[in-house]
Amino acid sequence: MSIKRVAVLTLLLCGSFLPLGGVAWAATGNELGKMLPLWSVLPFVGMLLSIAIWPLVNASWWEHNMGKVSLFWSLVFFVPFLIAFGSGTAFTQAVEVYLLDYLPFIILLFGLFVVAGGIILRGTLRGNPGVNVLLLLVGTILSSWIGTTGASMLMIRPVIRANEWRRYKAHIIIFFIFLISNIGGALTPVGDPPLFLGYLRGVPFFWTMRLILPMGFNVLILLTLYYFLDSYFYRKEKVPRAKGGQDPLRVEGLQNLIYLGIIVGAVILSGILAKNPAFADQQTGNLYGITIFRHGEEAVVLPYTNIIRDLAILLAAFLSWKTTSMDIRKDNRFTWGPIKEVAILFAGIFMTMIPALAILHARGSELGLTHPAQFFWAAGALSSFLDNAPTYLVFLTTATSLGATTGVPTTLGIVAPKMLMAISCGAVFMGANTYIGNAPNFMVRSIAEENNIRMPSFFGYMGWSIGILIPLFILDTLIFFR
Repeated sequence: MSIKRVAVLTLLLCGSFLPLGGVAWAATGNELGKMLPLWSVLPFVGMLLSIAIWPLVNASWWEHNMGKVSLFWSLVFFVPFLIAFGSGTAFTQAVEVYLLDYLPFIILLFGLFVVAGGIILRGTLRGNPGVNVLLLLVGTILSSWIGTTGASMLMIRPVIRANEWRRYKAHIIIFFIFLISNIGGALTPVGDPPLFLGYLRGVPFFWTMRLILPMGFNVLILLTLYYFLDSYFYRKEKVPRAKGGQDPLRVEGLQNLIYLGIIVGAVILSGILAKNPAFADQQTGNLYGITIFRHGEEAVVLPYTNIIRDLAILLAAFLSWKTTSMDIRKDNRFTWGPIKEVAILFAGIFMTMIPALAILHARGSELGLTHPAQFFWAAGALSSFLDNAPTYLVFLTTATSLGATTGVPTTLGIVAPKMLMAISCGAVFMGANTYIGNAPNFMVRSIAEENNIRMPSFFGYMGWSIGILIPLFILDTLIFFR
C-alpha cells in the first residue's frame, strides 16, 4: 500500500474526531481526556510502528525520510484534532507539549550529549566480562546521582571503546540500557524524571533511597546474568584479542565534569526554586513565568524556573564546546547524528502522545487499582511506551485518592509507602522495556549504531526485554509488592 493511500485512510479514520467539534471547543485538562475516544491514540501507535518496522523494511529510506514520517503522524493527529476541538484547544495542547515537555527534554539531552562527548578515557582498557561488569556497575551507581541520561552519555563511549575489538557486543549495549539508562536511576530524584516529579510534589528528597533493596536485587541479578552471557560470547570471539596493560588509563577533558555539575545543579535548583514563594504560588503550586499562549481562561506559561534551568544547561554545553579540544571529540567519534535523530523522532512521539496521556490522566482512577502489585505493573507497562514522568504522576494521584491516613505526605495527599514504592519502581524499572521507554535508551542505541554496533530492531530489543526483564519484574512483584 502506498504512503498516499495510508495517509488518506488514516485521515478518514481520524476524521471521526469531527462529530466532537460541536461540543468540545473549550475542552481542557480532564475534560479533554474524557472526550477523546480510545482510538485517538492510533497516530501514536502508527508512530511507534513506523520506528519499529521501517528501518527493517528499508533502512536507507528511513534514514533520509524519518523526519517526514514524524511530521506525517503528527499531522494525522493534529489536523483532525484542530478541526474537531478548535484552534484554541489544539494550539494550547501543542504549545504546552512542545514548550513545557519536549523543549526541556531535548535541551537536557543536548547538554549532556555535548558535555559527555568532551570526556574521553584513553589507554588500554580490555573489554572482557570482568571489566565490562565493572563499567556497568560504575555507570549504574552514577545514574542515581547524575541522572540516567547523564550516566548513559558519560559511560557509553568508554564501554564502546573498551569492546571495539569484539565481534559480539550488541548484548553489552542492551544490558547497558537495562542498568545504566534505567534501573540505576532509582535512588534519588535526580536519577530519573518521574522521581524528580515526585520530589516536586512533596516526596522527601532521600525517601527514594528506600528503593535500594529492589534496585540492588535487580542489579545483582542482571550483572550476574550479564557476566555469564558475556563470558559465553567472549569465548566465541574469533578475532585477535586486544592485549591489555600497554598504555595506562587516563581521562582527558576533565573540565567537562564541571559543566556536568552545572547541568545536574541546574536540574536540582529548578526543583528547589519551584518551592520558593518568589517562583511559585504556594497554595496552588502554579509556577510564575511568561505567558506564551492564551486561550480563554487557559494559558501556557513558561516558568522562570524552566528558563533558568535551560539557560544554565545551554551555557554548560556552550562552554564545553568552546573549551574542549576537537581532537577529543574526533577520537570520541562525536557527531550530531544521534541527537538529531532523537530530536526528529521524539517531536512526533510527543505530539501523538497527547491523547494517550490525556485519556490516562482523565480515566486513570477508573482502572480499579488497589494493590501495590497492580500499581507496579500498570505504571510500568504504560511507562514502557509513554512518557514515564506524567504516567508516574497519574498513578501517584490515583494512589493518594485511596484514603491512606498514614504514609508519605505529598501535595496531592498521603500515599502509602508500599504504593509509592511500587509506582516509583514501575515507572523507573520498566522504562527499560522499549527503546522509547526512557530518554537515554534511544540515544544510546543511536550512538552504538553510529559506532558500527548492529543493534536489535525495536521489536528485537523487546524480545530481549521480555525474555530477561519481565521474569525479573515478576520476581520483584513476588518479593517486594505482594
